[in-house]
Amino acid sequence: MLRPMLALSRRCAMAMLLGATLCSLAWDAALAQSDPLPSWRDGAPKTSIIDFVARVTTEGSADFVPPAERIATFDNDGTLWCEQPAYFQVAFALDRAKQMAPQHPEWSAKQPFKTLLEGDIKAFAATGEKGLLEVLAATHTGMTTEEFSKAVLDWMANARHPRFNRPYTELVYQPMLELLAYLRANGFKTFIVSGGGIEFMRPWTEKVYGIPPEQVVGSSGVTEFHLSPDGKPVLLKLAKMEFVDDGPGKPVGINRFIGRRPIFAFGNSDGDLQMLQWTAAGAGARFIGIVHHTDAEREYAYDRQSHVGKLDKALDEGRARGWTIVDMQRDWRTLFPSAGADRSGR
Repeated sequence: MLRPMLALSRRCAMAMLLGATLCSLAWDAALAQSDPLPSWRDGAPKTSIIDFVARVTTEGSADFVPPAERIATFDNDGTLWCEQPAYFQVAFALDRAKQMAPQHPEWSAKQPFKTLLEGDIKAFAATGEKGLLEVLAATHTGMTTEEFSKAVLDWMANARHPRFNRPYTELVYQPMLELLAYLRANGFKTFIVSGGGIEFMRPWTEKVYGIPPEQVVGSSGVTEFHLSPDGKPVLLKLAKMEFVDDGPGKPVGINRFIGRRPIFAFGNSDGDLQMLQWTAAGAGARFIGIVHHTDAEREYAYDRQSHVGKLDKALDEGRARGWTIVDMQRDWRTLFPSAGADRSGR
């Protein structure tokens, strides 16, 4: 009689142990699902984000903000996706110039196109901002907005980053995709406010970030209404700047195109400083974040001396004012989504 009882006892103990293990696994899974920012390591930045969202979305809280006023603005280059070794829109312009060269034989003897087409990037870089602006004008104007949008999407589908050998739209930051989704799940409206061209960003931001084109603010050239030879109404892109959405232009653009001061803003460079300052100056609870690129192994490490995404004055002011500064190496578990993953943040 003793042996059967012992065997039964062992089976009961094993069942209890298995049940406890399954319960523990289920609890861990529930905890994982309840973590809105799984690619963020536990630490001050993650805690400050979650605490802020809780404060402004809890009715009865002293910091409660009505949904209509929950505006969040994000820089794009270096904040939502990689920006090194050059801004991705510049890479698009250079590739497009090479593609257009057969229709412009005069470029073979004209600078800055000559050095660019010869592959002498160092000599092309020496032409400076003036040379780059000439290439941008040649590759971004003289066509309809629909034609330009198609050129952008074709390039995005085929171009690859020189270091990572991945499509540029796969070099978005997984932690920021989670943040965008988390904010929207809590009644925020998310906007891109970037120095990049608005017509360059709008064709793909909804698919990649879940941010529709009407919520993208960027630098813009003049467009003009025309009737094509077949009588179709079109908007033609002209070689003239209308608005530069960088530096002090960012709060101006927010006021002009959004109409509400954000309560949440994220940037990564001195070009974002005025947007961050203007957001912080509003009444009530405010969140100001800065992405600090510190991860040379997984991405790039740069700040004060960088020719792209320089972070100097904004870093000093952020530290002095107690803004949330995200150390990429320390605070992010992963950087980029897995290849082929859904990156819309939905």
